[in-house]
Amino acid sequence: MLAIIDYEAGNLTSVKLAVEHLGGASVVTSDPAVVASADRVIFPGVGYAETCMTNLKRRGLDAALRAAYAAGKPLLAICIGMQLLFSTSAEGRDGAVPCLDLLAGEVVKFSFPASANSLASAPKIPHMGWNAVVPRREHPLLKNFRPASEAYFVHSYYVAPRDAADIIAETEYGGKIFPSMVGKNNLVAAQFHPEKSGAAGLQMLQNFIEWDGRAINN
Repeated sequence: MLAIIDYEAGNLTSVKLAVEHLGGASVVTSDPAVVASADRVIFPGVGYAETCMTNLKRRGLDAALRAAYAAGKPLLAICIGMQLLFSTSAEGRDGAVPCLDLLAGEVVKFSFPASANSLASAPKIPHMGWNAVVPRREHPLLKNFRPASEAYFVHSYYVAPRDAADIIAETEYGGKIFPSMVGKNNLVAAQFHPEKSGAAGLQMLQNFIEWDGRAINN
């Protein structure tokens, strides 16, 4: 069984529908016991990092995610789920927010210098829309994934891993190159939304459903 974690961060239905479209059995749950009994876990979401971490802790899902990772279960994080895997996030009212710390690094906000001619020409924040995902190393979730396939993004913050070896793929926006996929051991994450990224995204989800949790070069 595949557990899709519900921590009031939205975007759960589209993930579940995509998994079902691929023939996968899934359950949306906020129960740590259900997460513990699942064979694999998807940690999706959109939202504000500080609020999301509060919701995870209140429901005991932070511990459930750490336990799933420690147990070697295939774990896929999406969008804010990817950001919450890191040590801290700048998306808090009073500065850095402690996150799950499953991957070392921080989450920072996009910042672009003002144009000498016009503020209108500066890249918009949030980064929203389709953009190329460029693989930097092999990974089972990139099986049959065409190089530089486009995926759908919606985010104002991006991850800055402490270890460059955790980066699986990168994307360029406004002249800034940021990690759009990261992973370590049985954990993989995408800043974009595979469930909204057409054939390339569905291929990635299919790969996750079939993945045994073993990575390449980790």
